[in-house]
Amino acid sequence: MIKQALESKPENPNKTLWEKGDFTEIASLMRRSGEELVTNLGIKSPLKILDLGSGDGTTAIPLARTGSEVVGIDIARNLVDAGNKRAKEEVLSNLKFQEGDACNLKEVPDHSFDLTLSIFGAMFAPKPFDVASEMVRVTKQGGRIVMGNWIPNDPTSFVSQLLKISASFSPPPPEGFVSPMTWGMKSYVMDYFVRAGVKEEKISLLKDKYSFISQDKSPEDLIELLGKFYGPTMNAFEAAEKNGKLHELRKQLMELANEQNQSGNVGVSIPATFLKVIVDL
Repeated sequence: MIKQALESKPENPNKTLWEKGDFTEIASLMRRSGEELVTNLGIKSPLKILDLGSGDGTTAIPLARTGSEVVGIDIARNLVDAGNKRAKEEVLSNLKFQEGDACNLKEVPDHSFDLTLSIFGAMFAPKPFDVASEMVRVTKQGGRIVMGNWIPNDPTSFVSQLLKISASFSPPPPEGFVSPMTWGMKSYVMDYFVRAGVKEEKISLLKDKYSFISQDKSPEDLIELLGKFYGPTMNAFEAAEKNGKLHELRKQLMELANEQNQSGNVGVSIPATFLKVIVDL
């Protein structure tokens, strides 16, 4: 028994964070933008595609509908299960989800995919240089990597402001922590991919919009969902409650949601600016 305990693997904090809640509850507000993003990729013929940090399939499912062979990889077991359930319900035999770590895609052979996509997924993995190297490794020469990453301190990015507020109420990160928001900064993105062997001229960066949309939920409902199901916000709510600051956290998040909601008096429509990264190999 003692030997077995010593040999057990240490808990992966990133896996724990993303299995903590049920991101499918948040993803339901992201479906329309996921479909629009895939449409804008302009896939003309079936490809072999990796969706890294795929969640339950917000982009993987519309990718599979193009006829492409799609593999969704996510660190959270519950999201992998939810994705495979959705794929089965839609009878998408060309789509499968599996567990994996964006920092070490050991189950994926070199040069396996025509397109490697990661929308607000791989940016949260703790070792960005490893993530960039792995994405380059598993993508075919002549293929493409596309990332969507939140931009730090961007007043037009709901999620970056949400994460900033949440962090201010949360315990300090561990020593050596690299903020996922570095993936939204040009200098860091260039450095990550150049060190992975990509020439600077092969890396393109532009701003785009991604919206959270629901006709039957209010901004208050959205904040409640984030507090119950989104790992970083869940941690902030727990810390704020312990420190007697829960009311202040709710107040700041509600002000943010109401300020950025563009739906008028009914529902939620909150656009969020993000950095689109395109790497041609």
